[in-house]
Amino acid sequence: MINEVLEGLLEIPGWDPAIAKGVEFSGGDDPILPTPFRIGQAASASLAAVGLAVSDLWELRTGKRQEIGVDARRATASLRSGRYLKLDGAPAAGERPSVMGVYPAKNGRWSYLHCNFPNHREAALGVLGVEEDRDAVRRAVAQWDALELEEAIIAAKGAGGMVRSMAEWAQHPQSAAVASLPLLEIERIGDSPPEPLPDGDRPLSGVRVLDLTRVLAGPTCARTLAEHGADVLKITASHLPSSGAQEFDTGHGKLSTFIDLRNANEVETLRDLVREADVFSQGYRPGTLATRGLSPQDLAQIRPGIVYVSLSAFGRVGPWAERRGFDTVVQTVSGITDRQGELFPGAEPGPQFYPVSAIDYLTGYLMAFGTMVALGRRVREGGSWLVRISLAQTGKWLVDQGQVPESRLGNVATEFTPEEIESWATTSDVPAGQLTHLAPVLQLSDTEPYWARPTVPLGHHDPAWPARR
Repeated sequence: MINEVLEGLLEIPGWDPAIAKGVEFSGGDDPILPTPFRIGQAASASLAAVGLAVSDLWELRTGKRQEIGVDARRATASLRSGRYLKLDGAPAAGERPSVMGVYPAKNGRWSYLHCNFPNHREAALGVLGVEEDRDAVRRAVAQWDALELEEAIIAAKGAGGMVRSMAEWAQHPQSAAVASLPLLEIERIGDSPPEPLPDGDRPLSGVRVLDLTRVLAGPTCARTLAEHGADVLKITASHLPSSGAQEFDTGHGKLSTFIDLRNANEVETLRDLVREADVFSQGYRPGTLATRGLSPQDLAQIRPGIVYVSLSAFGRVGPWAERRGFDTVVQTVSGITDRQGELFPGAEPGPQFYPVSAIDYLTGYLMAFGTMVALGRRVREGGSWLVRISLAQTGKWLVDQGQVPESRLGNVATEFTPEEIESWATTSDVPAGQLTHLAPVLQLSDTEPYWARPTVPLGHHDPAWPARR
């Protein structure tokens, strides 16, 4: 089954599906953790696609392809890599705010409040008219119609949603819009001459990546590019809410700087960085950066040959195209939490999230795959390229792989063994201390993936590219 899923991914760039047979898979099959969704299969196929893209770029450099291996258990663990962070031996994973979660609403329905960031928490609490207290929130949500609460929170610039069944989501207009799109789009948006990869001894040596994404999916894309040699510069601003623990997870291999896009002079600084970049990866809602002259077409003019990677929550078409969303929101509205709760009830009744952040991390891996495909096309035929994906498209792809039969879902371990986690982990000396974290999953015969730079605090560096080595 993993090979079939991988072959489907290889259809996106039009590659010969026979090359999927060159990947060695190990570690067994789903269920690896307690969920009916085939998260191990999806993670293995996504990472194998990344490996094949790395091998393609390596062949462009050296004339040689690489042997590729993926362990399904290790790949599945990577879908919740933040869980295994330790700083100086103590757990470093961030804690969710107490009011974030799923609550019963009117008429037997359920509502999810996404409150990871302070602004989203304040939006939800403002709509509900309560303080930050879980019991108060529960009482307030119980007075609301779940659909009306969903719309009110979105109107207040918050995030969340009404829990739907899969059948209900299938009838929603945004579900139809997502279904009209392929999983991943790779489109030529401008002309420029073929451009060889920069000199270097790693697949992505000298490739410069601007990472304007947040939370998990987009940052995972840039982290994945960094583990194969790219120079990644994370761009954020001091006024934007953030989670330090997430940076410990997704900041490996990156430089980090502050640029405030509300300031015209700093936007010009970003444009200067674009002129010397190869990849521009962004996760703002559709159209947001166009108002600052940073649309795909704008950047293809500024830097012919750019690979522009665009991530959204619900896709580029449909009534929710501009709606903010996260992995957990997509799970909520699309029926995933409803199904998970049916098969794996929690301590309290109701919908449940699956035990990993599969949509986020899978989207990041697929973004990295599309980025490297586009870089390979730039070498062979030139051009500027646009790579597009959404969390909802990835969620649909995961669900479309089918579910593990219920007869096989009994007595599934909830955690990997300590010996496994230890064998998959590595350490980095970071400004805050010694960070223990999962190492890259991919096994490559010629170029072992690793991060050449440790995680640093946001804004740690000047807004400038390092010299190409």
